[in-house]
Amino acid sequence: MANPINTMDIKQIITLKKDGVSNRQVHKLLGIHRNTVNEYVKKFEVSSYSMDELLTFNDQKLRELFTTKTTMDKGRHSGLMSYFDNNDLRLKHPGFNAQFHYFDYCNKVELPYGYTQFMEHFNRRYKTPKGSMKLNHVPGDKVYIDFAGKKLHITDRNTGEMIPVEVFVAILPSSQYTFVCACRSQKKEDLITCMKKAFQFYSGAPKAIVPDNLKSAVSKSSKYEPEINRSFKDLARHYDCVVSPTRSYSPQDKALVENAVQLAYQRIYYPLRQITFFSLQALNQEISKLLMAYNDTILQRAGASRRQLFESTEKATLKPLPVAEFEMIEYRSAKVQQVGYVYLSPDKNYYSVPYRYIGKQVQLQYTQSSVCVYFNSERIATHRRSYQKGHYTTDTDHLASTHQAYLKWSPEYFKKRTSSIGEQTSKYVMRMIDHFEYPEIAYKRSLGILNLVKKYSSDRLEKACSLGMQAEAYSYRHIANILENKMDLQQESNEPIAEIPPHENIRGASAYQ
Repeated sequence: MANPINTMDIKQIITLKKDGVSNRQVHKLLGIHRNTVNEYVKKFEVSSYSMDELLTFNDQKLRELFTTKTTMDKGRHSGLMSYFDNNDLRLKHPGFNAQFHYFDYCNKVELPYGYTQFMEHFNRRYKTPKGSMKLNHVPGDKVYIDFAGKKLHITDRNTGEMIPVEVFVAILPSSQYTFVCACRSQKKEDLITCMKKAFQFYSGAPKAIVPDNLKSAVSKSSKYEPEINRSFKDLARHYDCVVSPTRSYSPQDKALVENAVQLAYQRIYYPLRQITFFSLQALNQEISKLLMAYNDTILQRAGASRRQLFESTEKATLKPLPVAEFEMIEYRSAKVQQVGYVYLSPDKNYYSVPYRYIGKQVQLQYTQSSVCVYFNSERIATHRRSYQKGHYTTDTDHLASTHQAYLKWSPEYFKKRTSSIGEQTSKYVMRMIDHFEYPEIAYKRSLGILNLVKKYSSDRLEKACSLGMQAEAYSYRHIANILENKMDLQQESNEPIAEIPPHENIRGASAYQ
């Protein structure tokens, strides 16, 4: 239906047409849509009055003649109204896009309106969306990041439960080249993973990362000097950039990324609203497809797509990515235990440090693959990270000499040690090790036998071990008694060996007669 115009405009059209002005010139001079001008001129021509007569009529007469009739194409209008009535236009759904419904409307009717006329009828029936402001930025200077306020969902295949997931958005403000991905949470681990993906997507890093005051990026917000999360600061240092959060309670500082979030609602959320995803990977694959189309859409004001602007003006200004991939560093404080280990509470396991730091307070810095121990900012130990609960990871160089020797105990170790003393001693020790199910007991007794050489000669120990094997008595105490009571020497002199060795406290058989 053509928009009715007031009688003053009707008289102006009549006056201009009387002077020979074309319909197109009338449209330009008066600012009235040319189709409306065409319709009114046709009505002037078929009326029974001349132009001069029409100018003499009062307002009431002109309204009766021209403004009560319609120029509406009833068939096309009915088709559009039927589309509005029969289709669910969820204006409040995140990412609602009128253009999406215009293409849907064109596919469903035979003779659709043009987009301008469609929007004119749409705006009459629904509220007109608000516009936003475009800002100019230096290429390669910064990247804005934020999490979308609305969440997407994945579905548990077994239970049907809908699990909410966060959506990360990053935008290079100069080209407006945008990156979007879904993640499990807003925790720093997920934020850093998303940030690494964004840098890979851009194939470079800007001079600054500009986050909103996210808890995972900013430990303590401030309008002038915020405190940056240490792990996030490590990420920035790895990519040779800085972190410059937006000011608290200053929405104008993050207007660009907020606009990017709104566009993500329209171009990504809304098309995904009727699709069910059973994994985060599947969701991100579909987001990637929609994101590619979004970045390839031509911007009307720029005359180029976001991708074209990025390739031509911004990509070359980004810093190259480092060769090594960033690993997030976590921090813990710990005290070196008396046994020379520190306890890493997240994994519930232990790592050795040099024994001279026993009792000291140290700092632990650990990544997915390694654990480093620092004392007064000096690194004193490095280990490969273990995820086995209760496991002790040991560097033998960290242990005291006595502890290092303890770790070397084995049957081969004692066989080598005893072979330098003699054959009988070696046989005795090997049989003793085989005699015990728990080898640690035999190792300690074997060490005691080896130490007897310091007090007695190797020859005497050889004879004592020979006597021990004859009696099939395998213990340190048995060999020590033989040497202490000189039983090995009595055997050498062929003297009879008393069953009970003489002692001053033993009275003998005569005391009992």
